[in-house]
Amino acid sequence: MQKYSLLDLSPIPEGETAADALAHSVSLAKAAETWGYHRYWLAEHHNMPGIASAATSVVIGHIANATKTMRIGAGGVMLPNHAPLIVAEQYGTLATLFPDRIDLGLGRAPGTDMATARALRRHMAANDNFPEDVQELLGYFEIPNAKTAVRAIPGEGTKVPVWILGSSLYGAQLAAMLGLPYAFASHFAPAMLEEAITIYRRTFRPSAYLDKPYVMIGAGVCAADTLKEATYLRSSQLLAFARLRTGQPGKLPAPVEDVTSLISLQVAEGVNHALSCSATGGPAEIEDGIRNIVDAYQPDELIVTGMVHDHNARLRSFEIAAEVLRKFV
Repeated sequence: MQKYSLLDLSPIPEGETAADALAHSVSLAKAAETWGYHRYWLAEHHNMPGIASAATSVVIGHIANATKTMRIGAGGVMLPNHAPLIVAEQYGTLATLFPDRIDLGLGRAPGTDMATARALRRHMAANDNFPEDVQELLGYFEIPNAKTAVRAIPGEGTKVPVWILGSSLYGAQLAAMLGLPYAFASHFAPAMLEEAITIYRRTFRPSAYLDKPYVMIGAGVCAADTLKEATYLRSSQLLAFARLRTGQPGKLPAPVEDVTSLISLQVAEGVNHALSCSATGGPAEIEDGIRNIVDAYQPDELIVTGMVHDHNARLRSFEIAAEVLRKFV
């Protein structure tokens, strides 16, 4: 493994506001930079009461301005929600303001429910234009020739690194075909992880962007000084994910002593499977969990994430994770 990074969903805890969540993200990013995290990514989600990063490019600019060296990016932008030119202008502007620090991960899913997707796009096309949209976007970041009719200004010539994100085989195949780095969302959808990265590595075509495959995988982390404390803290994320899967999204719940009493067995099984690519516990348990993931999949980079209700406990969780992750690079 070459690097370790952090994915922040900018969670809004119960009893707090979006302003609190964004302030917490700045605090976490500053700390993460000192702990050696290579990237700090934020994700686009809409109509989610518990997530404050909907205007992803705006939050990225805010975080980049508060940090100095760490790469800041989108993990990711849901491209079907946007015109490629607008994305190129937004991330080209960020790359102009913060040279060689901005990443752009692209996803194919809407990142929300269908009603919100309609509100975002206004017109729902039946055909899938994702591959064409990715290539159009890549073109805007290149230096234009004399016949270029539409240009991204700022954007052209910035060559913002573009990643393909995915949780299925589709993204793996597209990333391989285009010769782009690939990030798999195993932190919440691990089912096809092994098959997807195998296909990506086997079918990868070297390109002007990348000469060999580069895989980053997501993993959940909930660390504390003891296993008991970490298990207690993780109950917030389990409960939040269970509520999301049953159509009851909300703010990040406070932790509970017995989360099994609040989630049905059937829902709990689904949640535990979805969040199974993870490590929970004290430093020893975190090291064992991360070693199992790294040994099994041999990622070039691991990006960790985790939602903890108390901000100070969240900081401590990612600090412990960094102490462990340094042993694997």
